Amino acid sequence: MRSLLPGLLFSITSVAVFAQAEPGHSHKLARSLQFPDVPGYKVMKCDLHQHTVFSDGSVWPDIRVAEALMDGLDAISLTEHLEYQPHKDDIPHPDRNRSYELALKEARDHKLIVIRGSEITRKMPPGHCNAVFINDANKMLISDSVEVFREAKRQNAFVFWNHPNWIKQRTDGIATLTPMHKQLIKEKLLDGIEVVNDVTYSDEALQIALDNNLTIMGTSDIHKLVDWVFDVPKGGHRPITLVFAKEATAESIREGLMNRKTVVFHNNLLIGRDEVLVPLIKESLKTGGAKYTPKTTVLEVEIENVTSCEFMLQNRSKYTFHGHADVITLKPGEKTTIMVKTVNKLTSVDIPFEVLSAINAPKSHPVVTLQVNVN
Repeated sequence: MRSLLPGLLFSITSVAVFAQAEPGHSHKLARSLQFPDVPGYKVMKCDLHQHTVFSDGSVWPDIRVAEALMDGLDAISLTEHLEYQPHKDDIPHPDRNRSYELALKEARDHKLIVIRGSEITRKMPPGHCNAVFINDANKMLISDSVEVFREAKRQNAFVFWNHPNWIKQRTDGIATLTPMHKQLIKEKLLDGIEVVNDVTYSDEALQIALDNNLTIMGTSDIHKLVDWVFDVPKGGHRPITLVFAKEATAESIREGLMNRKTVVFHNNLLIGRDEVLVPLIKESLKTGGAKYTPKTTVLEVEIENVTSCEFMLQNRSKYTFHGHADVITLKPGEKTTIMVKTVNKLTSVDIPFEVLSAINAPKSHPVVTLQVNVN
């Protein structure tokens, strides 16, 4: 959502393609974002809003592929601006599909899904919107601000509203539905909305998603380098959308998006509806062997955080802790032992936590119960 700086956007449009990695070839690094699958679904790590020199970005499409591999992503889309082409004098390209084609070629030897997409770039309303899973970006060069959405739907696109809180189009920073947006939703031309774009989060956009049955989205909208913008060398990360897909395929990702099965990961926050957010948190926190400290009724419980997200949990149980206050922090990839004062020796314990690092509605956090069996 950052301002349209000269140098980084390009249009990547088309049905997604899956490029299979060479056997035994891995690009997972320490920075690779990790999240577990949940029962019945693959959790696919996606960034579906990015730019290159083929619109107003600063890098060639192969850099976006390299960054995605380093971050351990499963799918990307290079959504170049259709109408905004500040580099056209230096990089003339009459084909708006060119960025996608270059990214697809770069990804062909890797396990990365490249999805064809473009950014519809208009004044407010309707503002900027992404159409992904399209067939031909060139056919979307339409002047009418509603007809271009109809063309996207003729191409079976998934369409979402970009940075609805962008202060260059909303000076108060408050995402607000206009009559045109209501029309797009009524005609089923708008499927999702970014609650996170770049470094910003919008409570109002989340409420719009919940009120209008829209898919919750989070994207980097990257124009320059991911490492610079999100301070990756110091432990930062780009925002991504976790899509619950039945299979690790482009079509399953599209199905998950259309069915609103998404969780956004942003700045160590998880944002989504309880129906997908709670199962993800439960799979993310593994309870190991619990045992009582000898000659006491203080239970030692080991909790392993198997994700790249730092969890902050507030104790909502009837028990107090020995050594921790009522708020505990679970570092990514680490095991933490808490000591629970159960008063009596038990064979199993349920410990409900309010997950302060997760959001299921504005100013609201989910409650997840960890079920502990005592050795």
